[in-house]
Amino acid sequence: MNHTEDYLLNKKVKIFQPKDGYRAAIDAVFAAALIDEKIIKPNSTILDVGSGTGAISLCLAHRLQNKKVNITGIDIQPELVELSNMSAKENGFMDFLNYDICDIRKKTTLTAGSYDIVITNPPYSDHDMPSPKESKKFAHNHQDFDLTQWLTFCLKMLKPKGYIALINRTEAINEILSAMHNKAGNIKILPLYSKPNQPAKRIIVLAQKGSHGLTSVLPPLYTHNEDGSYSEQAEQILRQAKGYFEL
Repeated sequence: MNHTEDYLLNKKVKIFQPKDGYRAAIDAVFAAALIDEKIIKPNSTILDVGSGTGAISLCLAHRLQNKKVNITGIDIQPELVELSNMSAKENGFMDFLNYDICDIRKKTTLTAGSYDIVITNPPYSDHDMPSPKESKKFAHNHQDFDLTQWLTFCLKMLKPKGYIALINRTEAINEILSAMHNKAGNIKILPLYSKPNQPAKRIIVLAQKGSHGLTSVLPPLYTHNEDGSYSEQAEQILRQAKGYFEL
């Protein structure tokens, strides 16, 4: 697969990506930033569901390297898994597996209830105009996608009291909360705004499996200033590898 060599976190992490097709956006970096280092114990297990080019896993592995976490990424597209494993080898982090969460017959080393953290950037709405690039179209709005089924799988893979983190479009919040009803609590919702005085286009959600804690909305994160430059918060996450709760 034709690919490029790119960097994340101000060149702290190298990533290989398709030259034409799905490429990681800043969404992945912001999603990884919501994992609070305080909830991570040494040698914790983390599962990245729908890992794409591996951006979330790579950012997490870099920021949490002192915790010696064990990260596994899974994705349905074998060409992206191949590139992700190239990135993993380059950075000395984690493994990526080709895996279809809908194929229950597939033999796998994944074990339900065995992960401390599950993080995911699911495909978005299929109501958008599909991308002409096949892998990008598949990643963002492929047909027959069921967000509830996706989140059910993520929750199934978590240990009791483990945490799930995900990023999606704001309009998906009702389905996300419905999928977590009676399964996860202590839900924290982070609105992600492109600029001040604009609607939040993305939300990042953090929840704890088996918890009955209340739902709360975190202070918003603005990615850009009015002039189009990155906000100070965004700079700390994108350039300095800071977590949201460190800002």
